[in-house]
Amino acid sequence: MSTNLSRRAVLAGTAGGLAMTATTARAGAPKHKFGYCLNTSTVREPDGKGGGKSRAITDLIDIAAKAGYDAIEPWIGELDAYTSGGGKLEDLAKRFKDAGLAVPDAIGFAEWIVEDEGRRKKGLEQAKRDMEKVAKVGGTRLAAPPVGATGGTSKRDDPKFTQPIVDLVAAGDRYRALIDIGEKMGVTPIVEVWGFSKTLRRLGEALLVAAESGSTKGCVLPDVYHLYKGGSDFAGLPLLSASAIGIFHVNDYPKIERDKINDADRVYPGDGVAPLKDVFATLRAMNYTGYLSLELFNREYWKQDPHAVAKTGLTKLKAAAG
Repeated sequence: MSTNLSRRAVLAGTAGGLAMTATTARAGAPKHKFGYCLNTSTVREPDGKGGGKSRAITDLIDIAAKAGYDAIEPWIGELDAYTSGGGKLEDLAKRFKDAGLAVPDAIGFAEWIVEDEGRRKKGLEQAKRDMEKVAKVGGTRLAAPPVGATGGTSKRDDPKFTQPIVDLVAAGDRYRALIDIGEKMGVTPIVEVWGFSKTLRRLGEALLVAAESGSTKGCVLPDVYHLYKGGSDFAGLPLLSASAIGIFHVNDYPKIERDKINDADRVYPGDGVAPLKDVFATLRAMNYTGYLSLELFNREYWKQDPHAVAKTGLTKLKAAAG
């Protein structure tokens, strides 16, 4: 193909594109719209030990629906608590639907990526069970963070052994195994960026694993806080496409050094120093119309009325997203 395009031709094409954009705007093209989701960690309750504990999933549905969210992102443990109490996931699916809430993702912690083959096999079995639960409640995705491979002790006989993954191409093959399991039940696992880990702490690492899976279903889960914590520059986001993002976690953070900041420091969107304006502009430029999920672990918010926290979070999320 010839690359000798004339300057006149380029200018003519640019002018034509601008004219088309103007015409579309005059025609009243629909405004770009995100879906707004509540990650249930945002409205936990104090556990009396300085931390937080999950609320009943039925209460969480009520909180998200009354606040006006489009969707909810539960944790697998919350689904398990519901069934342990005698509930059926099929009934829970109806509750989600009746409340007008989609379930675009759920948070799981299976060891799908670890080096130890035995542990990885058990991790895949757990992931299969988790995805079956997600499918039963009408969900479509499951977060896949690098559980068990975040870094730490290097003693293989230590039950807390968490040797980081060095070969990310091999991790891509392991992710493909996870995708293949989920495909049978209509649930897609999402490679999640974890900024505190030594494996998948950066956006590029997670993207490499997704790309090397050899599957068109490969996708990543970026998180504003984790991108900052892990050292990723937000300038890397434009390298993604809309289809490469399974769901996008939104939060903000105060001016704290990366090595000192932690989960509990997350604040409402717009209350910190994260470059959210640029982040949302990037998502719009790639035509991302998926869900923005508010995920916070702020212990001060946990002490407050959950309905007020959910409502405030949605208001601030929409304001930040423009």
